[in-house]
Amino acid sequence: MNRAELADFLRRGRARLEPSDVGLAAGARRRTPGLRREEVASLAGMSVDYYTRLEQSRGPRPSRQMLTALARALRLTEDERDHLFHLVGEEPPRREGASPHVRPGLLLVLDRLYDSPAQVVTDWGTVLAQNALAKALVGDVSSRPARERNLTRRFFLDPTARALFPPEDLPAHARDHVANLRAVTAARPDDPEPTALVTELRAHSEEFARLWENHEVSLRRPATKRFLHPVVGLLELDCEVLLSHEAHHHLIIHTARPGTDSHDRLRLLRVVGLQDMTPQGAVG
Repeated sequence: MNRAELADFLRRGRARLEPSDVGLAAGARRRTPGLRREEVASLAGMSVDYYTRLEQSRGPRPSRQMLTALARALRLTEDERDHLFHLVGEEPPRREGASPHVRPGLLLVLDRLYDSPAQVVTDWGTVLAQNALAKALVGDVSSRPARERNLTRRFFLDPTARALFPPEDLPAHARDHVANLRAVTAARPDDPEPTALVTELRAHSEEFARLWENHEVSLRRPATKRFLHPVVGLLELDCEVLLSHEAHHHLIIHTARPGTDSHDRLRLLRVVGLQDMTPQGAVG
């Protein structure tokens, strides 16, 4: 681990970003250009002390999950992300299959969607990044360990994920999850991650195993979805799915039609923001 080079790379990456580049308000005038250390730490989901020690060449070796979070927080390109891994003495993530790295341009779009819940999800259902309103709607998922960020896995193995929906909508969500995963595994039979997920779910969820045998196939498409939020109540939202084919990523955006109760409740959710009462599941 080259601590001196890592510290310099992090400092330079932080200095080239402005708050508006990552969806933050500028606030009071800054004495130096770039983001503050506490802002990078917050974006990466780590403590300020931990990040400060990395910039001062005295931090411990970051985990692979932490390196991925830092690359996302600093809006690094894939080449820059790989360099970050090399500085720590780690092999960069492989690039075949669905990449865990979200392109800076896509993150910029995500940050600009301040009035609509939006998140970047792999084609097989793993949440990679969320904006603040998505976290308020479905919980902060992108900061969890990778295993716990997959929407399909959570839907079938974590009962709290189902609390986000009206009970009568659950069968349709279950079929959609299975049909999408079936399509992805057929398109990329050599990708080990979605294949391993299928094996796990068939072993631990009778519902998934039964639906898998139906052999239904359907990719994620625009739809209308209903959410049960514990504070603002029922929201009926239009779900748009924008594709990034190169990395197998989806930008999922939820909007409410003006003049509806859901539109008013979504505006209220922006005021409520992220509080302990937000749901702890996730949805795509």
